[in-house]
Amino acid sequence: MEKTTIRQALTFDDVLLVPHHARVHPADVSIGARFARGIHLAAPLVSAAMDTVTEHRMAIAMARDGGIGIIHKNMPIDAQCAQVDRVKRSESGMIMDPITLGPDSRLRDATILMSEFSISGVPIVDPTGNLVGILTNRDLVFETDLDRPVREVMTHENLVTAPEGTSLEGAEEILRSHKIEKLPVVDDGGRLCGLITVKDIFKRRAHPNASKDAHGRLLVGAATGTARADLDRAVALVEAGTDVVVVDSAHGHSQGVLDAVERIREALPDTQLVAGNVATAKGSRALVERGVDAVKVGIGPGSICTTRVVTGVGVPQVTAIMDAVRGADGEVQSAGCGGRCLYARLDARGNGGEPRRGVPAGGTTLQADPRHGIVVGDGGGLGRSVFSGIVGATEAGSRGHRGSRAVQGSGYRYALPAAGRSAERYGILRSVIDRGAAAGGRVRADHGRRSTGVASARRGHHA
Repeated sequence: MEKTTIRQALTFDDVLLVPHHARVHPADVSIGARFARGIHLAAPLVSAAMDTVTEHRMAIAMARDGGIGIIHKNMPIDAQCAQVDRVKRSESGMIMDPITLGPDSRLRDATILMSEFSISGVPIVDPTGNLVGILTNRDLVFETDLDRPVREVMTHENLVTAPEGTSLEGAEEILRSHKIEKLPVVDDGGRLCGLITVKDIFKRRAHPNASKDAHGRLLVGAATGTARADLDRAVALVEAGTDVVVVDSAHGHSQGVLDAVERIREALPDTQLVAGNVATAKGSRALVERGVDAVKVGIGPGSICTTRVVTGVGVPQVTAIMDAVRGADGEVQSAGCGGRCLYARLDARGNGGEPRRGVPAGGTTLQADPRHGIVVGDGGGLGRSVFSGIVGATEAGSRGHRGSRAVQGSGYRYALPAAGRSAERYGILRSVIDRGAAAGGRVRADHGRRSTGVASARRGHHA
């Protein structure tokens, strides 16, 4: 019979960093990390692709604080695209394709549209796309007949516009000098080509570290499955504007996941693609060979994950990270990168688990090789692929333990009770620890909310 060698493996609580002389102040330290080949995050936080964690509100909150949210896939394709679209609409540098109405539309149409997308005004264009007016809330304040055509109420004289190519600084000066809130951008022929709003400028000031794309829109990711039909989901999500597609599985080193990654990569060669979860060098290498931009690492390290209990499968997380890095044809290239690997709570942390239960368990993003990212999370949760930890949980607890509120921006505490836990199996027995004040505002999970309408995937949201 072949002998099986049981090697030593480490989890986070098995390792401490040795302090040395420091010449830098904590305020001057950047905690930015690469989430995938083409995506860098100012705050290395990722919310899980779970229906109890991430929909558009959570994704918006994560991106505004420098992280990214992954919209879950437990919904129809059009509903998931609508969730992505809401995130991309939430704020922009300049809205590239704003929502518009024609002059013959009814005021009722305008009020419904403005209510649905939480906006306070709509540019009015003729059939050729030329700007002919603008309709705002102040135009509707005293209107009682909602069947009147828009042309009778809209502002159409002395419209203030900006030429195509106007900088945000220049647009801000125009808004200030004319005391207006919306600035249509037009080309030389008068055709509407964008919209800049004062709210987007204020949001840019309020969230200077927000994760944004080249057009100033918030970053967002979306999950897809492994069935052949899920290729249609991935294509639709990219058309809706998602910045990264995540192939979501509890066992990433399976043929179904590998085949799905190949199909998506072939159909979407320029799309940022993340897949997982894996816990071995072979699993990481298999995904990298099929063209992923980042590998999601971790089988069962989360404090509430049941995978290791139910199946007896998993690898302690520090060892899983190191093996996955080696499998991705990279080594930890510097002491700094190694430190991020070991002290994961200072690097990209995936956030997942039941919103009213569970505790932060850590996770990291390693850029071990310039070509590949290693995203660490927690695969499992009754067959769902999740990231470990939770941001915005309302209660921290497990097996009857009730912890304190977990609110980013006010400091939080976390705990894992020793009752029923095994040090040999988990290696994570710990007491209640005060993590102290966390930077940023409140981040709260979406509790299974659903979108009631399907928005256009190609239009920018403005408020």
